[in-house]
Amino acid sequence: MLKYQQTATEIEAYIEQHALQQGDKLPVLDQLIRQFEVSKTTMTKALELLERKGIIFQVRGSGIFVRKTNRKGYIELFSTQGFKQNLVEHDIQSKVLSFELIPCPEAIAENLGCTTSDMVYFIKRIRYIDGNIMCLEESYYRQMIVPYLNREIVEQSIFEYLETALGLNIGFSDMYMHVGKLPDSIAEHLELTAGDPALTVETIFHLTNGRPFDYSVITYHYEHSQFVVQANGLYL
Repeated sequence: MLKYQQTATEIEAYIEQHALQQGDKLPVLDQLIRQFEVSKTTMTKALELLERKGIIFQVRGSGIFVRKTNRKGYIELFSTQGFKQNLVEHDIQSKVLSFELIPCPEAIAENLGCTTSDMVYFIKRIRYIDGNIMCLEESYYRQMIVPYLNREIVEQSIFEYLETALGLNIGFSDMYMHVGKLPDSIAEHLELTAGDPALTVETIFHLTNGRPFDYSVITYHYEHSQFVVQANGLYL
């Protein structure tokens, strides 16, 4: 994790610890720099990151204000954080259905910018929120970038392991969403009926240097998943 990302996490924790509400004002920039013992450049980038995430908003000449209001159980749809970081107030568990190292399938190679001779970790798991099925997740991690995974790791937060143990800097993602009806093969894992509604999200995750490292397809349980999208600016 880069210094500005760490600082952003610490400021977010500060907001939570002090139970700051939407519209509450944070200390001024110079005070934040002294409080978190970072450079002006680092603090500026940290605040920009928090603004993009919808945690704060800045008003020129007035200050820095809390924006985020958490609705319990809502998933930040456009976040590059894992579920455990996204849903910290909830018990997030995983049941691993498949875990293997395989040559990259052709369709996946196109998304990961690699070849079919490259090896990928294929992981299929059910994610639970507070004991309820939240989604079925199928992921492909490039071994060239993620050199080691095991079953114990994939039963927990993979992204937390990538950032803390491997020191990878997760940057941005490209998401493709579609709504449809569940096929039998997925419905049985979600304990639903074929033909029930489903939101499926395909995501390509990139490091901060632009290299794609993970292609994931997540199908959400329509009864146990709800989302929030925080937008900046106007869309006409």
